[in-house]
Formats: sequence, C-alpha cells, structure tokens
Amino acid sequence: MTQRILLLSGYDAASHRRWREQLVTLLPGYHWQTLALPPRFFQWRIRGNPVSWLDEPCLQESWDLVIATSMVDLATLRGLHPSLANTPCLLYMHENQFAFPVSDQQWGRVEPQMVNLYSALAADAVVFNSTWNRDSFLQGVEGFLNKMPDAVPDGVMEKLRERSSVLPVPIEDRLFIDQPRPVNRACPHLLWNHRWEYDKGPDRLLALLEQLTERAMPFRISVVGEGFRSRPEAFDRIHRLYSGHIEHWGFLERRADYDRLLGRADIVLTTALHDFQGLAMLEAMAAGCLPLAPDRLAYREYVPPQCRYASVESDPAAEARAAADRLARLLEQPPVAEPPNPWRASRLAPRYQALIEQLMSKGQ
Repeated sequence: MTQRILLLSGYDAASHRRWREQLVTLLPGYHWQTLALPPRFFQWRIRGNPVSWLDEPCLQESWDLVIATSMVDLATLRGLHPSLANTPCLLYMHENQFAFPVSDQQWGRVEPQMVNLYSALAADAVVFNSTWNRDSFLQGVEGFLNKMPDAVPDGVMEKLRERSSVLPVPIEDRLFIDQPRPVNRACPHLLWNHRWEYDKGPDRLLALLEQLTERAMPFRISVVGEGFRSRPEAFDRIHRLYSGHIEHWGFLERRADYDRLLGRADIVLTTALHDFQGLAMLEAMAAGCLPLAPDRLAYREYVPPQCRYASVESDPAAEARAAADRLARLLEQPPVAEPPNPWRASRLAPRYQALIEQLMSKGQ
C-alpha cells in the first residue's frame, strides 16, 4: 500500500510553494495531500491556521507522516485533531521568528515566536534550510526562555538540538550550467533579485550604486523580484537615478524569462539584512553568475570568501564601500564560478527520502 503524507503550508509564500511542489515531484512514490493557505494577513495566518483548517476532512484521516512548514501551529493542530496525535510529524523551518528583523510598522513577535517554539516541541523532527537558520533559532529560543520569570523546565534546549537538522531547499538540476562563462569585466551586468522589502537592504543597494558612480566604475544592472503595494522609497530613487544603467526592472512573470536573465548576468549580488537560505543567490550561482554577498547570514555556507564583503550592519555607507572594493577586486581577476553542487535536487532527494522513511518507521 502506498504510504500517505499530509503536507501543510500555513503561509504559502513563493519559496514555500516552490519547496512543497518540488518535494512532491522529487518523491513521487508516496500519496501526497496538500493543504495550503494564501500568504497574506501574517498575524492571523501564523496563529489562526488551526482554526482555518478546523473542518478539513483530511485532518480526520489516517496518515503515515505529517510535514508542516514553520508557519503552521503544529502543537494546536495536533491537539484539535486527536487522529494526528500519534502520527509522526516533521516541521520544516523555511525561517524562524526569532531571527526576523522587525520594521517600525510591525508589531512585536512574541506570539509568532511562541508558535515556532510550540511547533518545534510538538514535532518529531525539525529540519532547517540552512545552518544559520538552525543556529539562530536555537540561540533565539535559549535567550527567550532565559527571560522567563519561572517554570521553565530543564532539558528544553537539549530536546530541540537533538531533533534539529539541516536539509536545504533544493535547486533544480536544470539550472546548473556545464561550463563557466566569462565575466564582462569592462561593464559587468549586476543582478539584484530579491523581494522588494526593507529587510533585503534596498537602501544598501542604492549606497553601493552611489559608490560605483563616484568611482566611475561602469555597470549595468537588473533589479528584479516580487514587489508589493508599498515598497521602500530606495527603489524609486534607484530607478530615477540609474535609469541609463538598467537592463531590466521589476518582476518577471514568466519563469523562462527569469532563467534567461540568470544566463545573461555576470554577478548576482545581495545586500540583505535577513536571508535564511538565499534561493535567489543559489539559483543565479547555479546558472553561472559570480556572487557578491555580505559576510553574514547563510551566505557563509556557500558564497566563497573571495566573493564576500565585510558586513557592517550599523553603517550602510561603510558596507557599501566594502562591497565596491570587493567588486573591484572580483573584476580585476575574476575567480572561476563555483556552482553550489551540494544544493542540487538530485543530491538532496535521497536525503529527504531517508528522513521521511526514518520518521514513518517510528509510526509503525
């Protein structure tokens, strides 16, 4: 009999949707059933998804494994549906609420942090998409519990560490090129391919472009990624000040168009203050781009040291100077592009299958 897996995505953002669809495609030997909620109304989603799914018939069925994303309130869900109480559960952490920077417009994150903590304690295994994600979660939980006045039991951190592991979101094999391509050293095509939000550092991108202009360094740039109704003012300034340098501006609806852009760019860059794995960077590196990234976050796990610039979070201008210096050195003597082969889907699929089989065997 085909084993049955229930896949739950509580806030089905683009990266979450891509991961779950890819997982189903990579492991077709199981019967998959998916429940997903739209990526809007964050505060309601992360706390209210068990209510939204309260009357879902499939939650009354028998499953061999439940896989839930980090936005799912897994503890409450298992409490409301006794049929899931003894079903093995895997929690996949695309991000963690302890490491998110908070803008002036956002509320405090205690409730979302508690959802992450309860879900991790309710899961049989907690899997993170990067070592940085795992470590920042564990550090955040430890700091959070240390602030509590009393009644924190011993051994919580040990339990979480024991059930935590790292297994990245895979990069499709089709994106990897066979031969590295030369970099246009005279006028490089820069690619900034991230969400158009404050935490991706658009003000730092603007500061970098100002540095390149001051130094009379020629460049072309494509600024792409998912935009929203409100966006940081830095984007408008970049578009106004550097229109003559822009190759492409805005979101690309068709995946094929985006893939072609990856194949034309020379250097993929990030200025992000938060990135739990960095799919956009990994995709572009697979497609042959040289990376340029700050020396922080998950970038240390796959961006070579010679492609990382000094991280100066407290001083965007100093960080922009460091990024411009690093770019100049890369163009002076470009290193051979190193594709992120350990992140290939074909290499990660067996690891996903082994973990799934191990968890399902516990429920038998």
